[in-house]
Amino acid sequence: MKRSAFRAFTLLEVMVALAVFALAAVMLGAAYVNVLMAYEIAGRSTLGDEDVKFARAQMLAIAERKKVEEGGDFESTGNRRLRWSATIESTNTADLFLVHFTCEVNDPESREPQKFQEDFRVLRPTWSEPAERDRLRQEARQRIEEHNAAQGKNVGSSGASTNTGANKAKGAK
Repeated sequence: MKRSAFRAFTLLEVMVALAVFALAAVMLGAAYVNVLMAYEIAGRSTLGDEDVKFARAQMLAIAERKKVEEGGDFESTGNRRLRWSATIESTNTADLFLVHFTCEVNDPESREPQKFQEDFRVLRPTWSEPAERDRLRQEARQRIEEHNAAQGKNVGSSGASTNTGANKAKGAK
């Protein structure tokens, strides 16, 4: 028998090549779908972050503590409804408050509302009661005086002088 000079792929080689191609196509398709889903989630979270920032700014713009504690709500772009609330706690520093901020975003495209919670401190003199502010300031003065007195005893007991160069110059005159 004579062999022909014409060569071709066998059926088995074609089937193996087709299977490898199909497997690669499925993997690339799945990767593409994952990328699209990631972009969608990132886009939603960016919108939610912007809404929460706006709600926080709205809360911080209110000067009265009682109105802040009542909370607020508004409608954002894309028919998203936001409701925020804040719980305010006094600290042991005058005019400094710990704020527990909660924001709920109701998006018509998602089944459940997204909740965001933040804790931060705010220096807000308008939220202080005058009597409480005076008491906290007096306590701070006492702590500073006690600290300074303790520092003076420690420095004096070590034999070092507590006078600074400026005080010595005044005494020399």
